[in-house]
Amino acid sequence: MPHPLAHVNIYREAAELNRRDPLLTGSLLRFPDYGQLVMTGDLHGHQRNLDRLQNYCDLEHAPARHVILHELIHADLETLVSIDQSHLVLLQAARWKCEFPDQVHFIQGNHELSQLTNHEISKGGRIVTQNFIQGIEASYDHAADEVYAAILDFIASLPLAARTANRIFLSHSLPGHRDMPRFDPGIFDHPVNELDLTERGSVYPLVWGRYQTEAVLQTLADLLDVDIFVCGHQPQENGYEVRHDRMIIIASDHSHGVFIPFDLGKRYTAADLVRLMRPLASIA
Repeated sequence: MPHPLAHVNIYREAAELNRRDPLLTGSLLRFPDYGQLVMTGDLHGHQRNLDRLQNYCDLEHAPARHVILHELIHADLETLVSIDQSHLVLLQAARWKCEFPDQVHFIQGNHELSQLTNHEISKGGRIVTQNFIQGIEASYDHAADEVYAAILDFIASLPLAARTANRIFLSHSLPGHRDMPRFDPGIFDHPVNELDLTERGSVYPLVWGRYQTEAVLQTLADLLDVDIFVCGHQPQENGYEVRHDRMIIIASDHSHGVFIPFDLGKRYTAADLVRLMRPLASIA
């Protein structure tokens, strides 16, 4: 059986480090104009790809390299009775934050948000939010409630998005056309509150939005003063998709998963970032 108290302490420490991240202003991470950033897509409990990502980043020997993680929980399971162990990937990521607090960063995803707000998600005939709790109960037995409370505290600490000095915006998703009337970009100017997290708030369309049109992306680019968006959320069987030469959607949760490492001191087009893309399967 895992050591519950040690794991609770990891989640609590990582949550506090998220809240005290020196790059955090309001609920937005702001990266400087030097170093490198590694952007990932959804991981959804993919242990092997997180291992590969950690091997690539080699943060101990690359002090100017940053990495952004999101959508870590709710694994794809082989059967309807399989146990979701994606909390182990979340724990691994939280431990990585504790080891390299100034280099490992997180942004909020719709699956984490749903777990936090007890909003059911169905996937493949399963209620994945409930499966996640069942996996914790199977691992921690009588200590499950204490561990789960620490996990929710960690999820609540996640920043909403990130932007770089070279005008790239990084978020789990973006509002779609129907979401725009209720999306307030001022959400990034302050720490997230309970109202922000409800379906009436602006976090919901930010992490759940789909089908972004060219007009929506132009409006968001103007509102946020950026040129390019890199997101996850929308499944990509081949690893990525480019929309309207402005939005790159990547996935990191399967054998064709990818990530994007890029320099923070250079200007890029979407095509430039695609050329920098790396398949996770190529990493030992």
